[in-house]
Amino acid sequence: MAVKIRLKRMGAKKQPFYRIVVANSTDPRNGKYIEAIGTYDPKKEVDGIHINIERAQYWLSKGAQPTDTVSRFFKQRKIKPAPLGETSKPQENSEIKTAET
Repeated sequence: MAVKIRLKRMGAKKQPFYRIVVANSTDPRNGKYIEAIGTYDPKKEVDGIHINIERAQYWLSKGAQPTDTVSRFFKQRKIKPAPLGETSKPQENSEIKTAET
């Protein structure tokens, strides 16, 4: 299951408002989601972006892929995934085995 961090459109006609959500990539844009981690209001002239930084870093460390727009928001806020050692365990047997001849 591929997980994306993307925008979910809310609001009335010609009054856009977006939630920044973590959702399965196969679900529709305005369908169900796993978790809401922020909001974006394009009508506000001053800083209409609000993001829960801890949750964003958590989901990035778990492998969630942000869309292009959400990536721009993360770059503005200087959000990067948490180091792998802090949130997840390394996979066992990750070495490539070669056949002995």
